[in-house]
Order: sequence, then structure tokens, then C-alpha cells
Amino acid sequence: MAGKLDFEVLVDRYYAPLFRFALSLTRKESDARDLTQQTFWLWARKGHQLHDPAKVKSWLFTTLHREFLQGQRRSTRFPHHELEEVPEELPNVPSTLVNDLDGGIILECLGRIDPIFQAPLALFYLEDHSYQEIADVLGIPLGTVKSRIARGIAQLQHVVLRREKRSRS
Repeated sequence: MAGKLDFEVLVDRYYAPLFRFALSLTRKESDARDLTQQTFWLWARKGHQLHDPAKVKSWLFTTLHREFLQGQRRSTRFPHHELEEVPEELPNVPSTLVNDLDGGIILECLGRIDPIFQAPLALFYLEDHSYQEIADVLGIPLGTVKSRIARGIAQLQHVVLRREKRSRS
């Protein structure tokens, strides 16, 4: 593999072994796919900095492992939970409140949540993008999209409830 390293050749040659390594670390196919994709994305951004083409394989595996460790640290600090797993943490939103809300109020409330959650929520609910499309648009892993949407929904519910309580006062 002398000279300029062709991206497609690298993917063809190393995708399967990188995926197997990622699967051994994550134990979930979807997470392994995300991790492998992230590794190749990093190669596309930074691979030109590698001076010795003979070290491509070790660079890819090292990068994948570092990304896995970074993800583990992040998930320890910010654990991901499916909404169905933690219903007690979600506020109770009466159906009458939901029926009385209009689009303008929702957009106003959406503007009050953390900016990191605004884009995924807007793309999912207002623009009807799939999780994968949102991941592509924002340049983030699929799991991050799901997590940000779940956390954004929780924040949006709190904002809507606070707004409703203020309007009753």
C-alpha cells in the first residue's frame, strides 16, 4: 500500500477486522457499526497526517480503541436510558395540556431547552428525519442522536409544564 492511501481500499481491507474488534468491545452490533464508522470518519479527517503507510492498520485499531474508551467514559458520566426504563423521572403531562398547545408555543419552548438538544428534536419532529439522517446531518453517532432526543424530550416536557404553571398563576 505504497503512495497515497485509497479510502475505499482501506475500508475494503480493514472494515471486517475493525468491526469484529469493535463487536468484541461493545457486544452490540449497532454500537460496533457506529464505532467502526467513527473510526473511518476520523481516518477521512486525519489520515493524511500519517506518514508511514505501513502503520495504517495499527492507527485504525488504536483509534477505534480510543474512541471506545472515550465513549465508555462519556456513558459513565452521562448514562443513556430509554424513556420506558425511567418513567418515574418524567414529568406527568396532562393530555388536556398537550391538546391546548399550538405550534408556536412548542417552538417557543423548544428555544428554551439546551441548544445541544434543539437540533435533533427539530430535525426529528419538525422535519421528519430518521435517526440515521439526523446523525448524518449533525455528524454524530446514531446512539448520540437517540440520547439527545430522549433528553431533549424530557427537557421540553419540563419547560412546557413550567410554562403552564406560570400561565395559571
